[in-house]
Amino acid sequence: MSTTPTGTRLSSEGLAGATVLTGTPVVPGVALGPVVRPVGAVELPATKGPWIPEEQRAAEKDRFTAAADAVAERLAGRAAAATGVSAEVLNTTAQLARDRGLLSTVEQRIGDGASAEVATVGAAEQFVELFTSLGGVMAERATDVRDVRDRIVAELTGQGEPGVPMPETPSVLLADDLAPADTAGLDPTRIVALATRLGGATSHTAIIARQLGLPCVVGVGGLSDVPEGAVVLVDGERGTVTVDPDRAEAESRVATSREAAASLAGYRGPGATRDGHPVQVLANVQDGAGAQAAAAAHAEGVGLLRTELAFFGRTEEPSVEEQAGIYAGVFAAFPGGKVVLRTLDAGSDKPLPFATPPDEANPALGVRGLRTARRDPGLLTHQLDAVAQAAEATGAKPWVMAPMVATVAEAADFAAQVRERGMVPGVMVEVPSVAVLADRFLEHLDFLSIGTNDLSQYTLAADRLSADLADLTDPWQPALLALVQATAAAGQRAGKPVGVCGEAAADPVLACVLVGMGISSLSCAASSVAGVGARL
Repeated sequence: MSTTPTGTRLSSEGLAGATVLTGTPVVPGVALGPVVRPVGAVELPATKGPWIPEEQRAAEKDRFTAAADAVAERLAGRAAAATGVSAEVLNTTAQLARDRGLLSTVEQRIGDGASAEVATVGAAEQFVELFTSLGGVMAERATDVRDVRDRIVAELTGQGEPGVPMPETPSVLLADDLAPADTAGLDPTRIVALATRLGGATSHTAIIARQLGLPCVVGVGGLSDVPEGAVVLVDGERGTVTVDPDRAEAESRVATSREAAASLAGYRGPGATRDGHPVQVLANVQDGAGAQAAAAAHAEGVGLLRTELAFFGRTEEPSVEEQAGIYAGVFAAFPGGKVVLRTLDAGSDKPLPFATPPDEANPALGVRGLRTARRDPGLLTHQLDAVAQAAEATGAKPWVMAPMVATVAEAADFAAQVRERGMVPGVMVEVPSVAVLADRFLEHLDFLSIGTNDLSQYTLAADRLSADLADLTDPWQPALLALVQATAAAGQRAGKPVGVCGEAAADPVLACVLVGMGISSLSCAASSVAGVGARL
């Protein structure tokens, strides 16, 4: 599949000679509208503010704590009203606003005489420099730190909260980059498409846009030159942003896209190719509400239950009973149906204060996923107990898989723990070693599920959040597809299912290729189920 280099200016494609900018296509669909940009940046204080007398410093610390708590509560409230990845991202950002390291660093600076505003900026910059120096997925955290910094400073100084606009007219949002919390808060009735200068196809911004069903293109060169108010056409399948297009032609493209989307409304499942070969089309969900939405979208079950929701925003592990209640809500949405649950995927870009080392040199290659159980075995055993408890309460028989597995011994040990509790064991194929030795892994497991985002990252040695390397983490990369095909072939030899639950499963065209390689199930955002099923 050929792609156009990011940022290249193309011919008009029939749109009256208009300027066409290109990037990485993320979410298909075509939308037309005037350009809006994120609400103006928060005015930050000078690095050398007024010196605070010692007798006023306790009050200054209280002022910071109150502002940080207000920001965290606001984000947590939005998370409670969201589902899926949006809820995960908002909870993570809320957790960052309460981060002990940030709090102690700010208090130390206030203790040295800085005001709350100046201390917040200085402490945030300290963490930005740290995350940037670590590189990889941790560098992505610098955007989150700046976002939290701006929200706290805005609260302290009475400025308007930064974020995305709420235009009266349906508009297209253009930005250099977006904090994940801003993307999670988008209103699809007001923002009809999204394009960013930075970001990759598997960044949080891209994943949330897919969940919301917003046409989206990332890594677009020349986007900064497009003035606010200009009319643009965003094509999320071609990966283009057309500036001041011919109106009639643009509206025709939008109408065609809407007709194609409307044709999907008749999809009811189950998934199958035209000649009757069955392919399960499942959904990626995070909680009971997301599972209900997936059922309404005619998903046949859950191919990836992200269990992190119960853990984010916490300073200590949630109880078995609390976890069981969340899992039972998902099982209840698909009575007697297939639900594949992934155990805690913490670490790297999703650190937890009680499970993740704070000073890893390379977190993407460090203690994440199943590896957190090396430090605290109770995290895994308690979670498996919670899943078993929820299964008993609902009559479900969940499939349970571990993330970030690398060796056959790890897989065998995990499988034994899952079977002890009467459940179906599997692992994620994210580390290339699993794909290379898939036959041996399947001697101990009942299924495999390929996470294409991480598998591409580790196969091509390219940070999946890097816009500069987006072409290397494209799911059409031949090396990635070769590993997918090898894994699927091992599953066929063993007579055991192999699914795909990475973002590649949401691409209707690539879905057909994956099925041709022997993949037995595809799991994607609920908003993508109809598109994938109809194309199959």
